[in-house]
Amino acid sequence: MVDLTELSTFDITTQLTVIGRNPDEQNGFVNPPLYKGSTIIHKKLSDVESMKGRFFYGTAGSPTIANLEDAWTHLTGAAGTVLSPSGLGSITLALMTLAKAGDHILITDSVYVPTRVLCDGLLAKFGIQTEYYDPSVGEDIEKLLKPNTSVIFLESPGSGTMEIQDIPALVSIAKKHGIRTILDNTWATPLFFDAHGHGIDISLEAGTKYLGGHSDFLLGLTSANQECWPLLRSTYDAMAMLPGADDCQLALRGMRTLHLRLKEAERKALDLAAWLGNRDEVEKVLHPAFKDCPGHKYWLRDYKGSSGLFSIVLKDGFTRAGLENMVEKMKIFHLGFSWGGYESLITPVKPAKQRKPHNWPHRGFALRIQVGLEELSDLKKDLELGFKRLAAEISMNPLQL
Repeated sequence: MVDLTELSTFDITTQLTVIGRNPDEQNGFVNPPLYKGSTIIHKKLSDVESMKGRFFYGTAGSPTIANLEDAWTHLTGAAGTVLSPSGLGSITLALMTLAKAGDHILITDSVYVPTRVLCDGLLAKFGIQTEYYDPSVGEDIEKLLKPNTSVIFLESPGSGTMEIQDIPALVSIAKKHGIRTILDNTWATPLFFDAHGHGIDISLEAGTKYLGGHSDFLLGLTSANQECWPLLRSTYDAMAMLPGADDCQLALRGMRTLHLRLKEAERKALDLAAWLGNRDEVEKVLHPAFKDCPGHKYWLRDYKGSSGLFSIVLKDGFTRAGLENMVEKMKIFHLGFSWGGYESLITPVKPAKQRKPHNWPHRGFALRIQVGLEELSDLKKDLELGFKRLAAEISMNPLQL
């Protein structure tokens, strides 16, 4: 068994096969056992009275949960990690850790829609003021700061719109003014972007996506640097928002093949995005690896790869009926939320309605595409037939143009 102190000398793909398990402590079994329970038996009265130690009650976690926490801490280079029942749970936890009543927080306008709902609803109820900033703002975010600004929340690339932010610039301004930063790093994972290495205070991930890889559980992972870790841990302990041990075991299993699935998703997405870029129906492909995607230069500078999620904008003039005819009759692509699984998904996005102060420059329908593990030629054929149905609706209903 590889000594954990030697792990940094190995490639990350090798590390993924080692972290979060120890056969020497598992009776030789390769995978760690599943621990489920609420009550933990103690031998000493003093242990019960002090409630100390890593495991004293079910809400403090279990060895199964700890295995995943320790593995993710190693992978992210964080001071510590806690797990929650969903990605949104991680977002809530991170914001509740760093923001308080009376604070002003800055959230990227390209954020995941449920994050916006959280900020405009629950956080507003608690007296936290949210302001949305243009994801291309860079160092000019300094102009938006107020005396009570406590957090800058980043999501890069943007949800559905795929802008890459100038993270080092934002982090630099934040540190200059003593402001904390949170990054939703789900798209890239720690394999393609080193959040803490770029100065992010709290990095979070929806393990629901690529870590799981099979669309069969919900999970959030929240990691913090040395300064923010005690705050994160104490907030987490107060909320006791643990995931199920079964889901953590599935996540540990998914971790072993994460790099393989990510690279395959990247390969297929790049190919499919290039093919879509040559279609007459498509106005623009929004993929961070493409030169005309907003923030592409930052992706080149800061990221090690791209995943299987991107968006396209259709040319203006197609009808709602045509869009329905296109997406509802597909054989391989399915309508559905989430991404990162083995199945391909296509989901309409509506940035013009979801964004607050910053205009969306396109008039045509936007579609978010999650590339699964199916054969590329089959995916292209499915889309090609869909485009024919989309265009047929125009010729049948010319007055709707």
